[in-house]
Amino acid sequence: MDLATIVGLILGMVLIVVAILLGGSPQAYIDIPSIVIVVGGGFAAVLTSFPLAGVLKIPTVLMKAIKAPAGDPIGLITQMVSFAEVARRDGILALEAMTEEMNDPLLIVGIKMAVDGTDPELIEQILEADVENMLTRHGKGKGLFDAFGKYAPAFGMIGTLIGLVAMLANMSDPSAIGAGMAAALLTTLYGAIIANCIFCPIADKLALRSDHELLTKSIIIKGVMSIQSGDNPRVVEQKLKTFLPPTSRETAEAA
Repeated sequence: MDLATIVGLILGMVLIVVAILLGGSPQAYIDIPSIVIVVGGGFAAVLTSFPLAGVLKIPTVLMKAIKAPAGDPIGLITQMVSFAEVARRDGILALEAMTEEMNDPLLIVGIKMAVDGTDPELIEQILEADVENMLTRHGKGKGLFDAFGKYAPAFGMIGTLIGLVAMLANMSDPSAIGAGMAAALLTTLYGAIIANCIFCPIADKLALRSDHELLTKSIIIKGVMSIQSGDNPRVVEQKLKTFLPPTSRETAEAA
């Protein structure tokens, strides 16, 4: 589990609750119709914008943000170098027996095609097409949370306007104007909280997850192509280290 995501979500909500408790009565910040407008309206807008199959995958996409990122670039580079050493010592056909040690499906496909003697350009095209499709899927998942983050404040404003119209339509009781205004503003508050404490941060974390996975896939593609061309393991290592920042390169050398 990614503690940063969990702690961030919980801490944001806790700070808001503490601010409410210090600022006045918590009951003044609870309005069921406002919650229905913001949450229900936001969900309806997302359902209109995306296919039902995509909306139903929201829990699965959410877990990708909560779970720790899969794949260690440094460990992956070490593994690719070891495969290069085996291929140089025993021939590339020896890698076929090592596919059981590989966890990434893209790596398995790439090694198998290299072992089968597939044309290098074709291998690279197939692997890159797989990565492009992966990025498309990630973009759709992130788009769900971006949409919630966009529509929740909008429906909060709609709820505020509805409350103001209802309040202004009944001006016979001046003492009720303050309470009516507070209830009208709650929808805007709910929309801002939902967007900025939950959906937008999760969308940003999903973008980071996508970048991390893109890095690992790029290392795999470069490594497979280098092994297939018969590069020296030292050359393979130097090629793959270019994907790492300078501080991580030192850690990779130590490993």
